[in-house]
Amino acid sequence: MPLDRMLHNLIKWQRAEGPPTPVRALTVEEARERYLRNAIRPRSAGGGAHAAVSTADRMVDSADGSSFRVRVYAPETDEGRVLTYLHGGGWSLGDVDSHDWACRTAAVSLGAVVVSVDYRRAPEFPYPTPLHDAMTAARWTARCFPGREHVIAGDSAGANMALGVALDARDTGDVEFAGQLLVYPVVDPTLRFASNSACAEGYLLSVDDLAHHYDQYLPDPRRRSDPAVDLLNADLRNLPPTVVATAEFDPLHDEGVELAEKLRATGVPVRHVPGPGLVHGYFLMQDIVPAASARARLVLDELAAVLSPERGAKPVPFG
Repeated sequence: MPLDRMLHNLIKWQRAEGPPTPVRALTVEEARERYLRNAIRPRSAGGGAHAAVSTADRMVDSADGSSFRVRVYAPETDEGRVLTYLHGGGWSLGDVDSHDWACRTAAVSLGAVVVSVDYRRAPEFPYPTPLHDAMTAARWTARCFPGREHVIAGDSAGANMALGVALDARDTGDVEFAGQLLVYPVVDPTLRFASNSACAEGYLLSVDDLAHHYDQYLPDPRRRSDPAVDLLNADLRNLPPTVVATAEFDPLHDEGVELAEKLRATGVPVRHVPGPGLVHGYFLMQDIVPAASARARLVLDELAAVLSPERGAKPVPFG
């Protein structure tokens, strides 16, 4: 399928004055500001059905004595579900504000409380600190919202950590997940699939950007073989039912497909939702690209299908 027309025009407009500056050529502050500027648009403040979602920020104590923020989204229609959501951005960019629209959409579509995690980011806090924050947040969610179907979810680098959290929960028994949602996951630190992709550059995310993000997250190259990083070679058995979403024009496409196949081969129930005509990051484009919105709804419908039917409203313990 050809690249979506609106995405084609968006990329053409962004490149009108030349190729975008690579992430590695920016300071961390400049890269974060650019990411937020591209992710947050006027309509992303919430409107229509999204306005019916209430939010509250909370602080969660980390294992090392520090703390980090989570934003809790509560929809009017509550079906007894909760998502711990880990945002993308290469472990160093993005935050709860950049992914506000995506979390509101998930809350409304699934009738679920969504706990969006503002984990500490690289390079100030390299691996494993962001992953440990994600694990701590999942345990916090389980304690604060007991009795709900709990889904661990994330996009891009957040999907990488979501799978790492699911592996830890399987091995420790600390949290029971009813499902996991992995949206265009980053799972191959060798970048073998991404480098060989026909979409290695020119589609918003480049292999060079990926390499830089890995360098920031994993300054010690020896840690790249850790099972929570090299996820294609991890033991993927006995994980919860999984939805893997990929985008056609994404250097991460092939590793996402490979992950889905490996999960399925171990006996994990998997639903792979391809993203024809779409690029990496389309979950953040739902308010401006109709094809992205339609595909995101399909992804969330597939997740709902692996969960139990409506279990009745559960009170949310905050105003």
